Amino acid sequence: MKDYIKKLFSENPRVKKTVGVLLILIGLLALVTPLTPGSWLVFVGLELLGLRFLLLDKIKARFRK
Repeated sequence: MKDYIKKLFSENPRVKKTVGVLLILIGLLALVTPLTPGSWLVFVGLELLGLRFLLLDKIKARFRK
């Protein structure tokens, strides 16, 4: 199943973008509604769309030391 999902995302960038946008929308909705854990889905959606965090490399380098 895991290989199928990887193959689906790699062969169809449209599916990956659609899932990313949906996760961002669900995360924003969870952020607005009270007592709903799930606002972290915004960050997962951004990663699927290919938007990395600006400081991620600096944080990784600091923990490696």
